[in-house]
Amino acid sequence: MSTQVRHPIWLPAVRAPGASTFALLYAVESFARASVASVIPIQAYELLHDKQAVSLLYTFVALTGLSVTLFMPMLIVRFARRWVYTAGVVSLAIGAAMFLTDTLAGQLLGMLFRVMGASALSITLNLYIMDHIAKTRFIEAESMRMAWSTLAWTGGPTIGVFLYSHFGLWAAYGVVVVFCAILLALFWYFRLSDDKAIRPGVAKPTNPLANIGRFLAQPRLRLAWAIAFGRSCFWTTFFVYGPILMVSTGQGSLAGGMLVSAGNALLFSALLWGKAGRRFGARPTMAFAFAAASLTLFAAAAFGEVAPLAAGGCLLLTAFFVIALDALGSTVFMRAVRVHERPQMSAVYRTYLDLSELLPPLVYSVVLAFAGLGGVFATLGLFLAFCGWLTWTYLPKGL
Repeated sequence: MSTQVRHPIWLPAVRAPGASTFALLYAVESFARASVASVIPIQAYELLHDKQAVSLLYTFVALTGLSVTLFMPMLIVRFARRWVYTAGVVSLAIGAAMFLTDTLAGQLLGMLFRVMGASALSITLNLYIMDHIAKTRFIEAESMRMAWSTLAWTGGPTIGVFLYSHFGLWAAYGVVVVFCAILLALFWYFRLSDDKAIRPGVAKPTNPLANIGRFLAQPRLRLAWAIAFGRSCFWTTFFVYGPILMVSTGQGSLAGGMLVSAGNALLFSALLWGKAGRRFGARPTMAFAFAAASLTLFAAAAFGEVAPLAAGGCLLLTAFFVIALDALGSTVFMRAVRVHERPQMSAVYRTYLDLSELLPPLVYSVVLAFAGLGGVFATLGLFLAFCGWLTWTYLPKGL
């Protein structure tokens, strides 16, 4: 019949999404973000010529990103999840274009679009994972996702700084656009299905403030947020103040990129930490990781700007332990959240990333007024020790 619709023969051949599907999507997304992870703070420092001003710039951007994150469930309810994911990819590309202006206004807009894009991608990808991966396989899937992103976070920052130093802005940020295009093509090829319980234009959008209240009323979700916030505070500090440590002490911008790349090369250890979590339990593994990370940060603080290479080595040890939290931390949230609340609670949970980019630079701007970068690392070490105590005291033994 002339009205019969025939689907292209390749469509049914696409495999059902599994852990490797989401690991691949996250790996490509990581390339799009990691390639300029060290370029952005260096570019901001060269525009502002002041470490405190850079901290304040990151604080403003994170505050704006927090607002976007809290309203993300309303977008997911209003539009199909696939379109929110697509908008996130496009936002990363637009942000790259803004950075090319090499102006303070362009820097601000570029960072804002980057934060908005990362927020949309993080929330929607987590929702897809919870829809398609069994709870008993969360630790395995998350450790695989971290491990597959190793290459991106290892080579990306150094490559980005190298392109920025030798070929200029167009080369560094052009890589972002290329990987955004690849990511968008892969995402639409996999044709990930939206949760049928969340139908665009039908469900009533919920109040972001009510979502926060509902989140705070659940102790397991609060603990999951605290664990994620602690580990994310380290990565914010590492990505921003690691390169600044190298540049401000005369080691050079390339050394800053190499430091970040070396730390990210350790992401492959997520597979080992995943096995440790399954063998010994998530609670003792994460509590140990927090304690060890706090000690190595105190060592980095002791070396500080007097011995920047030794301080950088201590930061690399800290990264190794924090990767355990990357591999295991999000499983606390995924196992605790109720199915019907996933979009709303995922958005509130995701605020750990926005607040980790907001609060540490704000606190550090005060610390830097009285102490050097060693004070920054010591402050973070104290906080991670507190997070370790929370994890050991309140996380259920059977997790």
